[in-house]
Amino acid sequence: MNPDKIYPRNGNNGKESVYLKSVVTDPDIIVGDFTIYNDYVNDPRDFEKNNVLYHYPLCNKERLIIGKYCSIACGAKFMFTGGNHSLKSLSTYPFPVFPDEWGLDEWHCADAWDNHGDIVIGNDVWIGYQAVIMQGVTIGDGAIIGTHALVTKNIPPYTIVGGSPAKEIRKRFDEATIQKLLELQWWNWHAEKVKANISNILSGNISQLIDQNLTNNE
Repeated sequence: MNPDKIYPRNGNNGKESVYLKSVVTDPDIIVGDFTIYNDYVNDPRDFEKNNVLYHYPLCNKERLIIGKYCSIACGAKFMFTGGNHSLKSLSTYPFPVFPDEWGLDEWHCADAWDNHGDIVIGNDVWIGYQAVIMQGVTIGDGAIIGTHALVTKNIPPYTIVGGSPAKEIRKRFDEATIQKLLELQWWNWHAEKVKANISNILSGNISQLIDQNLTNNE
């Protein structure tokens, strides 16, 4: 288990998936350990170029923050400020981006757009095929974003959403279980501890997972 390597899988199609943390170079894109991106169309190492759109942090002071153990499907997009023209202006045309052309004194690119801030993705989030996440959105831990969903609002933890715009379909678990998972935060465990508890995680045995955590913390 090495979250710093590029490819988590060997064999056929092994280079379709990458540990995202190992291929991102932009300091304003922050990715947690073991988060994967799969792309069978383009090289997944080009995530930063192909999937993070209109991201100009020097101008707009915005970040993409993705937690640990997330699964991001092929073609998922993160849409930032530069793709969201200002609604304060009488025109949606981005005049401030072209100051010389329109006789503006300075280049104030931030005036061309409405900035709603960072995109924040929690831990253990599954983002489906070609979903689009808009700027300013926070997605809670354990959430699932359906195929082709357009996410324009915050998504609570362990909530399944789909559609355009995305709407809640259902919760993954009952509220008591969700609260236990949020308190447990297994994604912050050492990788060896996660490995030792794989069977409980995969089987949904949260009682045993809690017992193991209490035992290991004694």
